Amino acid sequence: MVAIRKSNEEGHRRKFLVVVDDTPESDRAIVYAAKRAARTSGVVVLLCGINNGDFQHWLGVEEIMRAEATEEAETTLAKASERVRSVARTEPETVIREGNMSEAIVDLIETDADIAILVLAAAMDKEGPGPLVSSIASKAGSFPIPVTIVPGNLDDESIDALA
Repeated sequence: MVAIRKSNEEGHRRKFLVVVDDTPESDRAIVYAAKRAARTSGVVVLLCGINNGDFQHWLGVEEIMRAEATEEAETTLAKASERVRSVARTEPETVIREGNMSEAIVDLIETDADIAILVLAAAMDKEGPGPLVSSIASKAGSFPIPVTIVPGNLDDESIDALA
């Protein structure tokens, strides 16, 4: 059963969830979500994932690798947060999750009833829209919230006109 979204209730704000990485298309999703949040008095939630498959080593090495991955995720989120602020003059929320990204997205949506829209951007390469977009699209019929997929080739002006 899907939890009821609370973003329209008093004391709540609609949240736009964006999965952040260092790809050019991630920036397109950030810009779109920031513009939509600014225009609807919403909030952008930036999610960065850490793949827990990277930590299959001895305990000491595992702790060092996890700390390095967390530091890298924090740096990625700091850059994305600055992008949100520069585009829409709004303060984003940031989240780091470890594990399978599709599962982390659903878990975050289930734990935060204000998240109302997932914003992803499609890659522009010949292999398709990207693994995350493909994974989410395959579950579209049962996904708990609407998903907006921003074409990766849109410039800031085009996104501004659409958002």
